[in-house]
Amino acid sequence: MAEAVSNTSPLLYLYRVQALHLLQALFEEVWTPSAVVRELSVGSEKGHDVPEVSTYGWLRVVDPRSIPSKWLASDLGPGELAALALALENPGKIVLLDDALARRVAEAAGLTVWGTLRVLLEGKSGGLIGTIAPLVERLSGAGMRISPSIRQRVLALAGET
Repeated sequence: MAEAVSNTSPLLYLYRVQALHLLQALFEEVWTPSAVVRELSVGSEKGHDVPEVSTYGWLRVVDPRSIPSKWLASDLGPGELAALALALENPGKIVLLDDALARRVAEAAGLTVWGTLRVLLEGKSGGLIGTIAPLVERLSGAGMRISPSIRQRVLALAGET
């Protein structure tokens, strides 16, 4: 079974559509850096509906030893930087990211990248959920930007066109 490192957005969006359990089912272990926990805490303090990381026993808070200095000048946020650095230090883990720039950096570093939509597709192919179309709609309602072409492609991959 695979292992993963998660940035903020997959945790947040999967939580908001009641699909966070997919991470526990798909991965033997899921790590997230404390920078992600801080980002979620800030959201909670502002009154947003966010997951409380400590309530998920399968989700471990692990920090990278260092962050590559070349990444510090980028437009990546603290959670993205920490998640990328942790994945770079543990290249066998899948890194969960939705941000386009973060995904490009991860792919350039040779990391395996999944986004929230890939988690849904894997959940369906593994028989963990029956249909993803309603979840994709709820993700849009939860603030995730999904272009019509990506929506169509994901639903086609899920066999739901």
